[in-house]
Amino acid sequence: MKKIEDICIVVQARLGSTRVPGKMIKPFAGSNLVEILFEKLKKSSIIPTKNIYFSAWESELKEIANKHGINIHHRSEASANSEGIQLQELFDWHDKLPYKYVVMVSACNPLLTIETIDSFVKSFLESDGENHFAVFEKKTYYWNQNGESLTDWKGMTSMNTKFVDAVYEAAHCLYASRFDIIGEGFWMNKHYPPKLDLFKMEELESFDIDYPWQFEVAEKLYKNFFQNN
Repeated sequence: MKKIEDICIVVQARLGSTRVPGKMIKPFAGSNLVEILFEKLKKSSIIPTKNIYFSAWESELKEIANKHGINIHHRSEASANSEGIQLQELFDWHDKLPYKYVVMVSACNPLLTIETIDSFVKSFLESDGENHFAVFEKKTYYWNQNGESLTDWKGMTSMNTKFVDAVYEAAHCLYASRFDIIGEGFWMNKHYPPKLDLFKMEELESFDIDYPWQFEVAEKLYKNFFQNN
């Protein structure tokens, strides 16, 4: 069983989003995406605040971390402008933080609850594996780019998702990996494609902000689920 002392929580952010400029600090439900996540993480029943690091380059982002007493990894300008081709550059903390494992939490998913984050960390702690990846269940019909069915219709001639085998879609909000493999250019594990231990979560919590319309929808949902209850 892993020890929480061996696990670092990393939140990584930048202001260089082209689709939603300044997304991380743009006003959101009376706060902003980074601040909302920090407030949640500080309420964790599992994660010590001293184990939480914010990887950022821009001073505006670092000011938020300082306000909340969150450790700062001073991300390089190259990392902040990287498009993720080189993991060692994108995750430039991989050889600087003194931990065996990292859990990355995305600030782009404001509906993600601290209960789910804690469950993810607890599941990873108790697992025998060395990676974890959050997914949600989908039961629907799929086709490839050639129009060929990827779904087993099970002999049926009409669609009924009750009888479709479940598949699992990436939630893009919670990831766990060993630190040492990042230096070798791998993330979560060293297989290609990766062989991952899947953590199943609710789809709504995975709502991800990539475009302006998603920012507006997420804000309305957040106000409804977190501020009006």
